[in-house]
Amino acid sequence: MKRRVVITGMGAITPVGNCVKDYWESLKAGKSGAAPITHFDTTDYATHFACEVKGLNSDSIIDPKELRRMEPFTRYAIVAAEEAVLDAGILKNDSECNDIGVIVGSGIGGMDIFLEQCRIIDKKGPRRMHPFFVPMMIGDIAAGQISIRHGFRGPNFATISACSTSGHAIHMATRLIEHEEADVMVAGGTEGAINPPGIGGFNAMKAISTRNDAPEKASRPFDRDRDGFVIGEGSGILILEELEHAKRRGAKIYAEIIGAGASGDAYHITAPHPEGKGAVRSMTAALKDAGIAPTEVDYINAHGTSTDVGDPIETRAIRVVFNTYADSLAVSSTKSMIGHLLGAAGAVELIAAVQTIRENIIPPTINLENQDPECDLYYVPNRAEERPVNIAISNTFGFGGHNSTIAVRRFES
Repeated sequence: MKRRVVITGMGAITPVGNCVKDYWESLKAGKSGAAPITHFDTTDYATHFACEVKGLNSDSIIDPKELRRMEPFTRYAIVAAEEAVLDAGILKNDSECNDIGVIVGSGIGGMDIFLEQCRIIDKKGPRRMHPFFVPMMIGDIAAGQISIRHGFRGPNFATISACSTSGHAIHMATRLIEHEEADVMVAGGTEGAINPPGIGGFNAMKAISTRNDAPEKASRPFDRDRDGFVIGEGSGILILEELEHAKRRGAKIYAEIIGAGASGDAYHITAPHPEGKGAVRSMTAALKDAGIAPTEVDYINAHGTSTDVGDPIETRAIRVVFNTYADSLAVSSTKSMIGHLLGAAGAVELIAAVQTIRENIIPPTINLENQDPECDLYYVPNRAEERPVNIAISNTFGFGGHNSTIAVRRFES
């Protein structure tokens, strides 16, 4: 039998709160994190807004000198991990550190330093490059930094699968615990891609919203008037732990991870399969792994990006998996408030799903004013709703056709 895996700690840096408590309160209140971009001058760009992290003070956690050798995505992960580790009550015990691992991924990594160093090569030549350019840029460095800071010597690596990055990180961390390769895993994702290449690149694809006159209304999943996603940044980190290990040390348990599924569309580098076949396989695999029927699921935290193509396809996939029961489900997209955190999306959204189970409150899909007829599920429009939730699933689907689904349940001993 597989060992049971529970969640004993959570940490979040988001556009609507720099800890889990503030993040969750903002979601329940339907607060949008979208605002004009402050990271750089957007005059020449089609999009002038994003969901930035605001007011983050990391001085008590990261030395300011060290911070100068650190990209935003790494900073966000370190601070979120600090919250999660403290929340879980994990004390540095040298005899146990071999059995504590870290899987934290980033879909894009250090794009700021990459752009800066390309400019330096152009103007001053390669001899003037930053000596820490490579370790600042690479997407695995957040996982490495967390491991080094806490002395965790268990399995340590990063996943990179675009928007499914942190869903896959949690999936892999769960498997390592189930199969006795670790007792505790720090798992999640992080992203800091609100910069000229990030905004310019997504503008070139016509993937992100250009609703510059009303940024807070721009992310509108499942709405007929949506015009693209809103890019966000931040990090979500969860502490996953083998059940008996957690019980022995008296840890509080937020929820149990009961299933994980993954699939590939094998269709297109950016567009999902038009029939949602990859999403169907991912959700079906998670339900099978959990050993539950579709009718046992109460809530879906949807991928729900606010794109013309993605929202109807996810809706169709949910209908295939859940059949007529789909009309009884509550489905919502927290991206309507925090934007799309790319590689961090899966972890940050799974935290929301866990909080939904803990409080029996479902966060809304805000800005849902004219529901698209092709998106015909119940999306908890505009206001949070009290509703019993015992089992929730969280979907993330990424460029390249990468799909991830995680299922969590209220903990029962």
